[in-house]
Amino acid sequence: MKPPEPAVPGVRLVLVGHGGEVHVGAHFLAAARQLGLPAEFLEAEPAYTRSRLVRAVMWRLGRRPARLGAFSREVVRRAAEFQATHVLTTGFAPVSGEALEELRRRGITSLNFLTDDPWNQAQYAPWFLKVLPRYATVFSPRRMNLEDLRTLGCRAVSHLPFAYHPELHFPAEGASAAERAVDVLFAGGADADRLPCVRALVKAGLNVALYGGYWDRHADLRPHARGHADLATLRRVTPAAKMVLCLVRRANRDGHAMRSFEVPAMGGCLLLEDTPEHRELFGADRECAVYFRDEMDVAEQARWLRENPAERDRLAAAARQRITQGRHTYADRLQTMLGAQPAP
Repeated sequence: MKPPEPAVPGVRLVLVGHGGEVHVGAHFLAAARQLGLPAEFLEAEPAYTRSRLVRAVMWRLGRRPARLGAFSREVVRRAAEFQATHVLTTGFAPVSGEALEELRRRGITSLNFLTDDPWNQAQYAPWFLKVLPRYATVFSPRRMNLEDLRTLGCRAVSHLPFAYHPELHFPAEGASAAERAVDVLFAGGADADRLPCVRALVKAGLNVALYGGYWDRHADLRPHARGHADLATLRRVTPAAKMVLCLVRRANRDGHAMRSFEVPAMGGCLLLEDTPEHRELFGADRECAVYFRDEMDVAEQARWLRENPAERDRLAAAARQRITQGRHTYADRLQTMLGAQPAP
């Protein structure tokens, strides 16, 4: 079969990130291949030592990757050998400012898709804040930090939401009777600011299933913890549950999350934290999703959804259509990034 004509002619792309199935870096690599772009992927993990002791020390000393210099030189070498036109990194990528300057001197455009807020104290890394202004363009999925990025000295900053991967995020059959009995599904870590909403749902007598880390550390939520879920599991349980709770990370200043796109693509009925970005995506309340304001409101909205199965089906179908037909794939996002004009 003849390979597709590149959607962005002349682009040769090197990606730097984490390659696991749930990571944005892997999604962008698949998007590049879908678009017919010559692309190479550099797994970021080698920038971090395997020694737990060294990792712990480096974490305390500003969360700097132990092998930042060596890995950065490898990025430059691979980009030069590949004759890359662009290097795209994701998140707090282990690439030094010196390496980004060398890429610029070689005429290679550097882009970063900033998956997390660098001012989130849980992940704050001073070395990375010094690096960010060296990128030609920084793309942020959150609007709340755009002005901070400009003040930091970033030459070009653009808002770009998360997306979904059509080959991974779709509904699947095969849910068990127990999975079909779930009222509210949530997939994500047990962040402190998420606990009040989840506890309100449990207290209201709803059947809650929690996938992700640390839920079993809380005695009252331990019976609802289901451990970590791979994508095959999420594809099965998302359309089976009556509704899927979607919370943003407040410490991350999020207006939406990766799950804001993945859940509707997988056929889930959305119970959404009410934010301007969610409203922008899904319209007014009960147009494609049901919104809640806080833990006082979430149980009431969840009970309404539980008691209205026809509305749940309508909302899930409307949200899935909104996302899957609205140019919200990672290929769409990659085309946007590669089409952006970098700062001089």
